Amino acid sequence: MSILDVKDITFSYGDEELYQKACMRLFEGEHAVLVGPNGTGKTTLLKLLDRSLKPDTGTIRWLPGKRVGYLDQHASIDGSRLVKDYLHEVFLPLFEKEKEMEALYESLVHLPEADHARILVRASAIGDALIEADFYALTSKVGNIIHGLGLTMDVLEMPIRHLSGGMRAKIILGKLLLEEADVLLLDEPTNFLDVRHIEWLTRFLNTYPKAFIVVSHQEDFLAAIANTVFALESGQVTRYKGDFAFYLKERALRHEQHEKAYESQQRMIVETEDFIKRNIVRQSTTKRAQSRRKMLEKVVRLAPPVKSRTYHFHFPIGRSTGRDVLVTNHLEIGYGDSLVDPLTLTIMKQEKVVITGKNGIGKSTFVKTIMGVMPEMAGTFHWIDTAQIAYFAQEADLDSVLTPFQVIHHHYPQFTKKDVMSLLGNHGIDYDMAHRPFSTLSGGESTKVRLALLRHQKGNVLILDEPTNHLDVEAKEALKEALIQYTGTLILVSHEKEFYDQICDVEIALYTND
Repeated sequence: MSILDVKDITFSYGDEELYQKACMRLFEGEHAVLVGPNGTGKTTLLKLLDRSLKPDTGTIRWLPGKRVGYLDQHASIDGSRLVKDYLHEVFLPLFEKEKEMEALYESLVHLPEADHARILVRASAIGDALIEADFYALTSKVGNIIHGLGLTMDVLEMPIRHLSGGMRAKIILGKLLLEEADVLLLDEPTNFLDVRHIEWLTRFLNTYPKAFIVVSHQEDFLAAIANTVFALESGQVTRYKGDFAFYLKERALRHEQHEKAYESQQRMIVETEDFIKRNIVRQSTTKRAQSRRKMLEKVVRLAPPVKSRTYHFHFPIGRSTGRDVLVTNHLEIGYGDSLVDPLTLTIMKQEKVVITGKNGIGKSTFVKTIMGVMPEMAGTFHWIDTAQIAYFAQEADLDSVLTPFQVIHHHYPQFTKKDVMSLLGNHGIDYDMAHRPFSTLSGGESTKVRLALLRHQKGNVLILDEPTNHLDVEAKEALKEALIQYTGTLILVSHEKEFYDQICDVEIALYTND
């Protein structure tokens, strides 16, 4: 049975039309993935399905009564709340029932004995309902999610504001999984997950009895969970009823057929227009030319084949540094309590260093500390005086109402409009994207703009904190190649071994002795 029916939707940002009367259907229990290059509208489509946005035209109808859960990793959360209170919101109706049951039992002390039987029946019924809902297994259920996503149970007692970006994203995902909605809409759920925890999420989704639609830049993950693929192609949502391998094979075949049909039609159009031009003014052939013109006006023009975006990431440096670029001596980092053992290390000129460790261990905290964003707890760190640092933070700090064009132009006021557009174009941001507010961009598009900001800083030290989150395959490969070619000192935080393995020659693994 179809639980979602999307008919003839259009949606535009300014002059950029993402969908052209697009249609799609989702069926009960279907495990689907949504694919397409950055900028084709995957995140926007999930927001439309979640009703966070409305289509310009067309309809989106869910089967009545279906609960839809949407993963928004950037959701606003009260930072003062404890993690356990945030997660337990999912079970609030059950906790309220438990309180009602306890109040009924407590009322027996004050009520006449004649009312006891009625009260006991009511309290017992609530208790049975709680057992039926697995209320007394909630601790085990929460623990399964917490451990599966690579966290420990002590995170439950932490205020949300003390969580790293990766831990916060995991908590948001964990709450959504606990809700067990009828349909899950997951946008990049593997961000911040290492291989072991991606495997856990894969098993969770494969055994999920209800429907989901997942967007991810990790093709191995998509291949492991999909039995249906929705592909955003030329403003349409194309359905491939099969696994990911079927989709890749069928897509290649369809693209080949479309390319041949497009080339054939273009030849026909050129030949027909040439015939019309040569014959429209001749009395003996003008009727034939007019007939051809009418025929040509009725031809449904095929869209040109979609070509993958090309990227030209580059990080030039200015002057070079001396030998010892960064030196730390018994450096302690954290919020109140030290997150890791004291760090004594030296990062040298032109070394390419990756910082690894489990989520929440303090990778981003280390970077923020050496960048002076937050104070060290103890010990010292020292940058060489010739260091010129270009820094990519894990979390964006850009005004959501500004456009990429405005951000770049403000950062490089000496640039002409052509310079700004050329820089954005090299990073996969076209004219329409360049003039849309950041709040409307996908995670991948936002990342590319922030990487563009680094290009002309000429930093001889490049610090990148999880730069691959949200990037599509082509952009990630282009970034990898640019970092391999980079001639300065690189400090990279990444959870993707297949990304940093070919780039970095030194690994600093953060850990505690606890």
